[in-house]
Amino acid sequence: MDYKIKIPFLTLFLFLLFSSIFPLTFSAANKPLNTDKLHRRGSSTVFRVQGNVYPLGYYTVSLKIGNPPKPYDLDIDSGSDLTWVQCDAPCKGCTKPNHQLYKPSNNLVQCVDQLCAGVHLTSDHHCDTPDDQCDYEVEYADHGSSLGVLVRDYFPLQFTNGSVIHPKIAFGCGYDQKYSGHTSPPSTTGVLGLGNGKTSILSQLHSLGHIRNVVGHCLSGRGGGFLFFGDDLIPSSGVVWTPMLPSSSEKHYILGPAEVLFNGKPTTVKGLELIFDSGSSYTYFNSKAYRTILDLVTNDIKGKQLTRATEDPSLPICWKGSKSFKSVSDVKSYFKPLALRFKKVKNLQMLIPPEGYLIVTKYGNVCLGILDGTEVGLGNLNIIGDISLQDKMVIYDNERQQIGWISSNCDRIPDIDRDFEGDAFQQPHAANLGIFDNRCPADSEL
Repeated sequence: MDYKIKIPFLTLFLFLLFSSIFPLTFSAANKPLNTDKLHRRGSSTVFRVQGNVYPLGYYTVSLKIGNPPKPYDLDIDSGSDLTWVQCDAPCKGCTKPNHQLYKPSNNLVQCVDQLCAGVHLTSDHHCDTPDDQCDYEVEYADHGSSLGVLVRDYFPLQFTNGSVIHPKIAFGCGYDQKYSGHTSPPSTTGVLGLGNGKTSILSQLHSLGHIRNVVGHCLSGRGGGFLFFGDDLIPSSGVVWTPMLPSSSEKHYILGPAEVLFNGKPTTVKGLELIFDSGSSYTYFNSKAYRTILDLVTNDIKGKQLTRATEDPSLPICWKGSKSFKSVSDVKSYFKPLALRFKKVKNLQMLIPPEGYLIVTKYGNVCLGILDGTEVGLGNLNIIGDISLQDKMVIYDNERQQIGWISSNCDRIPDIDRDFEGDAFQQPHAANLGIFDNRCPADSEL
C-alpha cells in the first residue's frame, strides 16, 4: 500500500522539478511570457559569427531550424528585416545541393496572417481566399533578389542562462534567387534579417515575450566575432548612444545628422544621414562626400612612397608600395583616421581608424574601402558597412530607439557571469550586400 501512495507523490515532485528547470515546451514557447521576466539576467542568446570583409566579403551565423533541427548558414544583415533560406520547392538560382535546402512540410503561412501584411508593407495587400499562401519578394540594393513563400517552423535557441526554447518563427522559403555582379554566388544558405520590421526574427521573439527588442554584433577585423539578441551582453558603462532618426524605417537603422572629421579636423562633409548596415562589406558615401574624402586621403599620402595600383581589380582605388603589403598594419601609418561626429549628442564621435576604411588585397596592395554610392546606384544614401564597424560592439536598441557602440575585443564571445559583473566591461581595447557581391558594386542589402 505504501508504494501506491509514494508513486503519485514522486510523479508530482518530478513534474514540478522539471517544470522549473525546463519551463518552455514546444507549444509554450509560442505563448507570450510575462514581460517582467525579461528583466532577469539570461534572456539573451548569442551566436558565433564567421567571415570577414576581405576576401570573403560577408559575415555569417549558423541557425538551426526545424524539428529535428538542421543548421543553415545565413548572412547577417541589419539593412533588411526578412530572414529567408534557400528552399527545396524546387529551387531556381539556389547554390546549395538539395539535401542542404529547407523543405517545407504543411507549414505555409497564410495570406491573412498579420505577418504576411508585414512582408508586403503596402495598404493594398489583398488575399483572394483566406487559405492563400503568403508570397514574398525582396530586392536588394545591388539588384539581387529572393522570391518565395513564408513558412513557420521551430527555431531552437539557448539563452545565456542555459535554458532552451523552441519557438515557431515565420521566415522566407526562397525558391527563386537572383545574384548580381561578376563574382560567384555566395556559399551561404540565405539571409538573417536584423531590421525592426514585424517579420524579423528579433521582432517575433520579442512579441512572444522571450527577449528585449535589442540586437547587437561585434565583428572582428581578424575575422569572425559574435551576434546577440537581447540586452544581457550590453556593458553597463562605456557605451556611447545616439538616437535613431525618425526617418528610420522598418528595414534601416539610420543615424544623423553627422559630419566627417579627417585627422580630428572638420571637413566640408556635413549633414549626413547614415545607414548602419552589417549586410554591406564596405562603406558608401554619396558622390559629393565621397570625392571630398578621396581628395583628403590622396592629398595627404602624397610623398609617402605610395603610387596608384590601377591594375588591381579588387576595389576602384588602390595603391602599391615599394614592396608588397601583408596587412593593414604594414601601411596604416601612412593614413590618417576619420571620424563621424553626431550633432544630436554633444561631443559624440565614432572613430574610424585606417583599419576601418582600408584593406590589403591578395596582390599586396592597399585599397580604399570607402566607395562612391551614387555611382553604383545608391543615390544619396550613405552606408556605414562592415569595414567601418569592425572591432566595435554595435547595439541596436529598438525599444529606446537608439544605437550605441563601444570599442571591443570581438575575437572572444563574452561570458556574462565573468565579464559583466560590476560596472566595467573588461574586454574593451583602444583601437556586403556582401552575400551577392564581395567586390565594389552596390553590395548593401537594404
